[in-house]
Amino acid sequence: MIRIPDSIRKCLRWRALVGVYVVLFFAYQVFTFLYIPPERHAKSRVIYIRPKTKFLTISRQLENGGIIRSSFKFAILAKLTGSVNQVRAGEYELSPSMLPREVLNKLVNGWVIQHMVTIPEGYNIYQIADTLAKEGLVKKQEFLAKAFDQDIISSLGFEGPSLEGYLFPDTYEFWRDMQAEDVLRKMTGRFKKIYSQKYAEEAKGRGLSMRKVVTLASIIEKETGVLGERRLISAVFHNRLRRGMPLQADPTVIYGIRDFNGNLTRKDLRTPTPYNTYIIKGLPPGPIACPGEAAIKAVLNPVKKRYLYFVSKNDGSHYFSSTLEAHQRAVAIYQKKPASDVPASDTTD
Repeated sequence: MIRIPDSIRKCLRWRALVGVYVVLFFAYQVFTFLYIPPERHAKSRVIYIRPKTKFLTISRQLENGGIIRSSFKFAILAKLTGSVNQVRAGEYELSPSMLPREVLNKLVNGWVIQHMVTIPEGYNIYQIADTLAKEGLVKKQEFLAKAFDQDIISSLGFEGPSLEGYLFPDTYEFWRDMQAEDVLRKMTGRFKKIYSQKYAEEAKGRGLSMRKVVTLASIIEKETGVLGERRLISAVFHNRLRRGMPLQADPTVIYGIRDFNGNLTRKDLRTPTPYNTYIIKGLPPGPIACPGEAAIKAVLNPVKKRYLYFVSKNDGSHYFSSTLEAHQRAVAIYQKKPASDVPASDTTD
């Protein structure tokens, strides 16, 4: 039997002890990193991860933001779980009270901050682009380029020079740096769902294409903000179309003017454009805005009146007439008298 010198035994015991301490030290480090958050009652913070950012940069960003303790350990965790190349860019709400696995899981699943954005009825694609750009959700020019892209328009099942009219006004959840095409797909998807479920067959029965319905609805939407007037204005336009009369709708003229300054002149009304319905008969080439459901419904359900004219009552509502003479009287009255001095509507029909 070989006798081990005491000096060697002491050395081995010392090394074993050191080894145990090393193991315990690393075990403690792993345990605290994985199971003890940096702060237990901290407020959430917004962390924005740019597209195509390397994972080590993301790790350092999280460490600098106080979300994790160690970018190095976080990178090892991602490597061991195969998540290094699965993190999605975007804007995240993260907290130092979260465990590293929770942080990584959120980044991998792309649980980004959702921004609620309301698109009002009657906005055109330029106003929609402005709204989304101001929220920092899309780049305006990129959004407009995609909205005019014929391949995209065709792939979504529409026709025309742009997606004007088909970006359904509603409240949406979008996220920062969302692809413009995805925004368009989401908004047109909402339009198709509403239109196909409720109005497609009714339009077909009236001999109206979807484009004609949306075009007329967009004009009605721009003519009045009063819900109860939409069907009355619809009746005026349907009656004019049947008689071959021009619609004479100011909003269409405005839409055809590049860089409109807010002042519609007589010269504008005489200037030929595809959208000048004082000159052309019938509908303009396409929608002039994105109408809401009430305007679409009004196109398909006009009131049974013989109205051919309407004039603003200077309070947001309109006065409707069946004859030119009655209309001219109403125009003269409303230019001189307050709305309270005039009857509610022409009752000749």
